[in-house]
Formats: sequence, C-alpha cells, structure tokens
Amino acid sequence: MYNLLTLDDVNLRHKNVVVRVDFNLPIIEGKVTDSTRILRSVPTIRDIIKVNGKAILLSHFDRPKGKFIKEMSLEQVVKKAEEVLNHEIIFVKTDWNNMDEARKIIASAPLGSVFLLENTRFHPGEEKNSSKLAKNMASLGEIYVNDAFSVSHRAHASTEAIAHLLPAYSGRALEKELKALSDGLDNPTHPVIAIIGGAKISTKIDLIENLLKKVDGLVIGGGMANSFLYAMEIGIGNSLCEKNLKEIVERIMDKADEEHCAIILPIDANVAWELKTNAKHRFYGLDAIEPNGMILDIGPRSIERIKGAIDEARTIIWNGPLGAFEYEPFDAGTIEIAKYVADRTKQGNLISVAGGGDTVAALAKAGVIDKFTYVSTAGGAFLEWMEGKPLPAIEALKLSRDKIKNK
Repeated sequence: MYNLLTLDDVNLRHKNVVVRVDFNLPIIEGKVTDSTRILRSVPTIRDIIKVNGKAILLSHFDRPKGKFIKEMSLEQVVKKAEEVLNHEIIFVKTDWNNMDEARKIIASAPLGSVFLLENTRFHPGEEKNSSKLAKNMASLGEIYVNDAFSVSHRAHASTEAIAHLLPAYSGRALEKELKALSDGLDNPTHPVIAIIGGAKISTKIDLIENLLKKVDGLVIGGGMANSFLYAMEIGIGNSLCEKNLKEIVERIMDKADEEHCAIILPIDANVAWELKTNAKHRFYGLDAIEPNGMILDIGPRSIERIKGAIDEARTIIWNGPLGAFEYEPFDAGTIEIAKYVADRTKQGNLISVAGGGDTVAALAKAGVIDKFTYVSTAGGAFLEWMEGKPLPAIEALKLSRDKIKNK
C-alpha cells in the first residue's frame, strides 16, 4: 500500500543524511530504562555510516513546549545510544534559530560520523510545522530519512515540512513497521481477528468502526466491553461503563451485522469489590454479577472462547488489555491470551501485530513482546493507522517519492 522509497533507492555514500529518529526514551534518575527505540534505529544509522555518510539525528524528548528545559535535553541519551550503536555520537548543542555552528561541527567531523542534535521541541516551530525551522534542519544535509513511525501522525517541522525540502526516504525501522502494519490490516491473510481492549470505548469509536470493514471478528475486552454488555441489557454491577454511549454501541453492533463481522464479548468475568492488587475476587457468569461488584477481568470461559477465535484466525491485530492488567490477579486474562497468540505465532499459524502503550506494557508483562510477528512502540500513530487516517509524515514521503520518480 505504501510503496515508499527506501535506502535501497538512494546513494548514501559521502552524503550528509538528516534522519528523524525517536529517542523519546523512558529515563529514571538520568538513566535510560528501555532502549528499544534506539535498537530499531540502528540498521538505518549503520547503512549510512558504512558507506562513509554522516548520520545527523533529529528527535524530540518529552514536551518542553518550545522552551529549553535542562531535564529534557537529549544529551542524557547519548551514552546509551553509543552503547547500543557501538559508535561514537557527537552531541550538538543546537541553536535552532542559527545553524551555522551546527553546520561547522558536522563539516569538520570525519566521514562516517554520527551526530545527535538537541531536542527539536525546544523550538516552538517544531510542533507548529514551521517552514523556517524545517529549512534550518534541511540545511544540515542532502537527504532526509524518516525512521520514526511513532511521530509520523504529527505534522511537525522534523517529520512533515522537512520532507518537502530534501529528497525524502523511509528508514529501515519505518520500512519494517509499515510492512508489518500492511500485512496486518491493509493486505492481511484472512480470517483476521482484532483484539481491542482498554478502559473506554469513547477513545476508540473511530478505530472500531474502521475495523468492522476490514476484519472478520472483533474481540472486545477491558472496561469498554461493559458498555456493550450494558447496551445489551446485561447486568454489569458497579463496573466502569459509559452508559451515555448506548446509542453509539448499538450503531456499532448494527454495523457489525452489515459487515458480517462477529463481535466477541466476555461471557464471564473476574469480579471484585474494589480496585487494588490482590483484592477479594470471584468468577461470575454475566447473569449473576452482584450490584456492587466490578468486572475487572475476563473469566475462564471467555478466555476459552477467545482462544477458539484465535484458532480460526490467520492474522491478529491487538490494541488494549482485556482487564485491569496493572493489578494482579486481574492481568490473568490478558497474559493468558497474549501467550496463546505468541504460541500460535511461533508455530507459524498466525501473523500477530500489536501496538499502543498499554498493549506493549501488557505484552512485556506476559514476556511475549519478541514472540509476536511485530510489536509497534508507537502509540498515537498506531491508533491513527488502525483508524484508517492518513499520517501526515507518511503522506509527505509519498509526495517526495512522486517528485523523485518524475524527475
């Protein structure tokens, strides 16, 4: 579907290559606690420096709102990035309004050097998609590479505007991510089952309505399943529920019938009377939940029902936990289903693609991140892709592709 130009389509030798990476990493007490996003940028950086190109890395970090905040400087990720890349990284304390010093540092460094510039969001023009800031960024190189799917839903200077100013290509991580997503939903092997969880249906209406047109079955879990059960006049006790969305839920169920998409809801539940770790709990059928009880996880019969759907599937798309996975034992349903999907994937029976912040955390807790076909570290971009929305940075790469091909 995307058919973008990649690093295979351009000569990188001795070129200055501006690369948008995502080094917005979790840091505790000055130390990076998860280097996954650095690891995924390594193939692109190595492809540049192995032919004596210079890799000039752009990234944001946190939300400084256009101001310099020392605690949000990218300088603190340099050491970890050097360890992962096994290569020196030159940190450039960038003045985004005047790139003369940055250009001098880059020009004077030897071929094959890697540079990390300061937090792009220290300049207010980044999030405003400023053409002036994008020109300053573009002045550093001859080629632009987007290797950060996680911010490709943002029309920012370093993701969208710059792609109109330099010949623009997709990096290895972006290329891999888009292929995985295309295999998962755009051109999947059917039957396709989507597993959608989380607390509220209000945040995922667009996502669900788009999926109904593309998947064969939709497993609904988490707090959002309660809104479906309520609309079906099934007692949910004191569970989290958006009762005001009953008409929307009914519309979704009608649309599912029209699209011949099966909606798979819980048929039993793990119920507690307070939300905390190791709270007193019991399994109930959905016809017997006490008025003051809260549904916090799916029950054993629901787990078996979902496993049956997975057995029939060839492709699984997953976003959102099936219960209050942050609190044991209400993580049990999510973990058991995650391990089942991982086993089916390992056996070669399933393509499994997952993404979203809570989803990644839940799969990490289950110990199966590396056992899915692909797990996206993107949050908002993954959701907007699932909703069928165009991603501004990807659209910019398409325009650059067409411009290059028409030369």
